[in-house]
Amino acid sequence: MRAGFLRLAHLLDRGARVLCGTAALALVGLVLTIVVLRYGFGTGSVRLQDAAAYAFAVFLIFSLPVCMAQGGHVRVEVLSERLPPGYLRAADRVALVLFLIPVFGLILWAGWSDLRFSWRVREGSVSTGGLPGLFVVRTALPVASVLMIVQGIAAVLRPPAPA
Repeated sequence: MRAGFLRLAHLLDRGARVLCGTAALALVGLVLTIVVLRYGFGTGSVRLQDAAAYAFAVFLIFSLPVCMAQGGHVRVEVLSERLPPGYLRAADRVALVLFLIPVFGLILWAGWSDLRFSWRVREGSVSTGGLPGLFVVRTALPVASVLMIVQGIAAVLRPPAPA
């Protein structure tokens, strides 16, 4: 069961990486287009600006579980460099179980009603003439929260790396 869960976490990480990469490429292309249109041709597009904002939001939100899957979480290195690896692994596990999983569970619980409302009204851009579909972008936060919980559990279940 543990191996199956770790395989699932790996597959979800690959999907999140693809989504992050796609959003990053879209963001670069969109910002480049916006700059060329604005400074080269003296024109702009609210829809392009919204698309860039949507791509940035997706990139930023999905980069969190990708970072977590790679072991890129933040530590206080002043303390951790002097402590034995076994202690650090135990401290990471405690922090993941006591903080990461409950915090992202709270994000899911607290934001669920807003997300349902956003889908019900098919929320669009706040800008006049902007892109529709903000409700789809808002879905990224709970999906990324689930991915963070999955990656947190996977980090607890993963065997220690050889020293």
